[in-house]
Amino acid sequence: MILYQVEQGVARITLNRPEKRNALNPELIAELKKAVQGSDRLIVLTGAGNDFCSGADLSGLHNQAEANVLEHMASAREMADLFIAMRRHPRPIIAAVRGRALAGGFGLATAADIILASESAQFGYPEVNIGFVPAMVMAILRRCVSEKRAFELITTGDVISAQTAFEYGLVNRVFADETFDVDVQAFVTRLTSKSTSALMLSKQLLYHTDSMTFEAAIEAGVQTNAIARSTEDFKRGIERFLKK
Repeated sequence: MILYQVEQGVARITLNRPEKRNALNPELIAELKKAVQGSDRLIVLTGAGNDFCSGADLSGLHNQAEANVLEHMASAREMADLFIAMRRHPRPIIAAVRGRALAGGFGLATAADIILASESAQFGYPEVNIGFVPAMVMAILRRCVSEKRAFELITTGDVISAQTAFEYGLVNRVFADETFDVDVQAFVTRLTSKSTSALMLSKQLLYHTDSMTFEAAIEAGVQTNAIARSTEDFKRGIERFLKK
């Protein structure tokens, strides 16, 4: 269901159901969560074939039509646990999106820390068109865009271009289709050149302050500041700076 390989210290995870446009089924979700939880490296997440991910495998959802509410909740919680695992992962997770990232596929990309998109990529939450709701991802979407923009995306079901997603603040960078792989690699190389401890502490603090009051967030910053000063990366960085 997924391909996992480590290259130059980076874990590359590929959703590997190209014949299904990498649709999410329980097996793929379980494998992906296991891969994320089992890795302590920077992760690049992508899809095999022409699309990143088309969302939930609707044939599987149809087969669950007779399940009760508790069974549906258990199924939904698997995806929720994946989102939480991605948020708790100590290193940055980059979604490299070619083609379509729709519904749960867009949710998966949004759950990553950074989205790099090819210029022809498309994004959207079309769940409303089949009477469904992009439920778990709302917790992340509300933190990425304004309330009104989030409402528009989830109630119209519109599919938007990579450039529009960039303008909305959902995508970090848009690269030309022809140079996408090279540009993604350059971005990843630049990020991996940064201090490992600084990246880890920055990600942890940023998300840790989500539900905090202003004063509590400042205090959390004080503690992280002190921890960062005691790391070897910081000490070496100061030495290099002072020698310039």
